[in-house]
Formats: sequence, C-alpha cells, structure tokens
Amino acid sequence: MALAYFGGGCFWGLEACFRAVPGVHDVTVGYMGGCVPNPTYSEVCSDCTGHAEVVRVEFDDTVISYGQLLDVFWDCHDPTTFNCQGTDFGTQYRSVIFYCNDEQERLARKKKQSLDNSGKYFKEIVTHILPFCEFYAAEEYHQRYFEKNPEKQACHFRPPKEHSL
Repeated sequence: MALAYFGGGCFWGLEACFRAVPGVHDVTVGYMGGCVPNPTYSEVCSDCTGHAEVVRVEFDDTVISYGQLLDVFWDCHDPTTFNCQGTDFGTQYRSVIFYCNDEQERLARKKKQSLDNSGKYFKEIVTHILPFCEFYAAEEYHQRYFEKNPEKQACHFRPPKEHSL
C-alpha cells in the first residue's frame, strides 16, 4: 500500500470523500504540520499548535494513482479559501498536501499549476504543498465519524465526482 496525506477543512468530510474511492484501502484522520507532539483535538482547535486536520490515505497504486487522488482531493473542497472551509475557520482547516517523496511533490505542484491555469476556479489556489512530517492519528471517536454519526453529515465536503480509474 502507498500513502498520501491531505488536509482540506474538516477531516470528517475528507475521510468520507476518500473512503468512497475504489483503490483506497483505508483512511485515518489525524493532525500534521504543527509543533506540539501528540496533540489533542481540543489543542488543535485552539489554533495554537499549528497542526492541520488531515487524512492519511492508504491506497493500492495498481488500482488508483496518486494523480487521481489529487483530483479527488481538489474536488472534495474549495482550495481557494485561506484557512477555512464552509463555516470552519482556523489554520487547522487549511488546504494542504504533505508529500511523501519527490514524485508526489512533482505531481502535486504540476496539478496545482494546471488547475490555476485552467480557469476552473475564480481565485488562485492557496493549497500548501509541504514535505511529510509527523502524523498523529486523531482520537478514536473521530475515526469513521460519519459512519458512527450518520445524522451529522452536514460537513462542508462535496462528494467526489466520478473519476475514470
């Protein structure tokens, strides 16, 4: 299995988005990009740790490519809003890709530039593209949140479009 890390607002929405994609084996919600080891949800929500809410996507790269996951990522949130998605505000909700290797970085930067040039969005994409750093899994009650709480599916996320795999 290969790994990819994405942040785009509330991690519950991104988790649901990626779980629906063929070739994705597992999705874990958590925190990356901050300065506090083993942060808690309340610490991250204080906007003082520097962490982003992210998902770790385990995928079979013989079924779905990293490039296709990038397409899903950009379709599941608004990458032009700075530190917010919908009604969620703060640095923990920033749009970010944490790449695991040079090829992931190259593909992410190329796709971001291509989207910016395409005119798909009315504003410039503000997604940060950063090297992998420590990933901390979120508390258990956040994992598979919408499966555990189906009545709460009011998150900002947009279901993924059909992607030809």
